[in-house]
Amino acid sequence: MAKKKNLTKEVEVSETKENLDAVVVTDESVSKPAKQPKAKKEDKKADKGDKKANKKAKDKNKEGFGKKIKRKGKETVSELKKVTWPSFSDVCKKTGVVLSVVVLFGLILFGLDALFGFLFGLLT
Repeated sequence: MAKKKNLTKEVEVSETKENLDAVVVTDESVSKPAKQPKAKKEDKKADKGDKKANKKAKDKNKEGFGKKIKRKGKETVSELKKVTWPSFSDVCKKTGVVLSVVVLFGLILFGLDALFGFLFGLLT
């Protein structure tokens, strides 16, 4: 609930998902309900579209397990056709970069481990 004050009026507004209500309270404490906005043609069309979407979703839930697997397979194949696959030379170059970074960090970690092991040996 939000309250907005003017010099002469206090307006109380309540908003919910289902509807919008507004009550105007004047100095005389007489409350008047606000006018409800009329539904537009676009809203009615959207409601019909929602009903159709809900019906399609229910139909998908009703279909058998085999049909679901088949539909998912078709969707997967169609998505894989849209993928741009890298060339073999790009794959080889990027694999070389990954392997060299892994070897570099392996050597760094090995060196630090040997250094800390040596220092720990001096302490004990």
